[in-house]
Amino acid sequence: MLILGIDTSCDDTSLAILDHERRIRADIVSSQVDVHAAFGGVVPEIASRKHVERIDSLFDTVLREAEVSPDALDLIAVTNGPGLIGSVLIGLSFAKGLSLALHKPLIGVNHVEAHAMSVFLERKIEFPFIALVVSGGHTVILLVEEACSFKVLGTTRDDAAGEAFDKIAKYLGLGYPGGKIIETYARQGRADYVSFPRPMIDDDTYDFSFSGLKTAFITYTKKNSVDQSNLAHVLASFQQAAFDVLAHKTLKAASDNGVKRIVVGGGVAANGALREIFARMGVKGGIETFFSSPRFCTDNGAMIASLGYSYFQKGIISSLDIKGYSRMSLRKPSC
Repeated sequence: MLILGIDTSCDDTSLAILDHERRIRADIVSSQVDVHAAFGGVVPEIASRKHVERIDSLFDTVLREAEVSPDALDLIAVTNGPGLIGSVLIGLSFAKGLSLALHKPLIGVNHVEAHAMSVFLERKIEFPFIALVVSGGHTVILLVEEACSFKVLGTTRDDAAGEAFDKIAKYLGLGYPGGKIIETYARQGRADYVSFPRPMIDDDTYDFSFSGLKTAFITYTKKNSVDQSNLAHVLASFQQAAFDVLAHKTLKAASDNGVKRIVVGGGVAANGALREIFARMGVKGGIETFFSSPRFCTDNGAMIASLGYSYFQKGIISSLDIKGYSRMSLRKPSC
């Protein structure tokens, strides 16, 4: 069985073809970083237009790399949210057209859930587990009870963690994407140089707030001299504060729910310092932590195809009138 996965949730146009054993036959990600770098972040209208320009040719390319014809596809899985709604609708409309033309079943996939399950492209994890999905658009803690079944335990009340990194990098004029740039600086710095706040770290919820941390950083730079002599230290301190909150909240969710496994996905999960913090804190708490490989942390069609196949195995098929959505619901959206 061959599954096509399509993701256009933000600024990457991603398509992949997997077989029923989740072996990747082809995997293509067309990045728009160069286009959006001039603006210091993703411009939704430009992202949508670039998806329109690229998705046809990328579909031809992924078929060619997998050495299959369109008729050989058995299932079409596509992100229908959350994400930039204009971008989401490009991929969703393309997938609907293919489903109708090829007479193949369609599966609408939750992008955040796909990040949480992307680890299954490389290994099997026992259920249940706590999943932290942390990226430029999302910071969400899920309790994944079994395949295709999750509960939202916590989410961000303002900025996503990756969004805060991008905004700080833009404020400093360092470029885009901010997460990778800040990570590079932070490797050379001392994480205890500035005592930044850890927002909401001690409250009873699993929610996050990174807007205040971002404001604290900007306030510090206005009151203190920040230049090339100490920039790495200040950024390392900022990164440490954000990651301490992410790790503490996620481990708290695991402990409170009696779960001994944590999965971390999303673009920020590629950060080496975050991985080290989770590994260190997880060992102390007797909790096993799993990360996807960096290539599967960022947006990709393979994770969409993989999760779509899981839904297909459970007999859950989407109709052609399935809607796109922009925000993560506190309840699991129905396929």
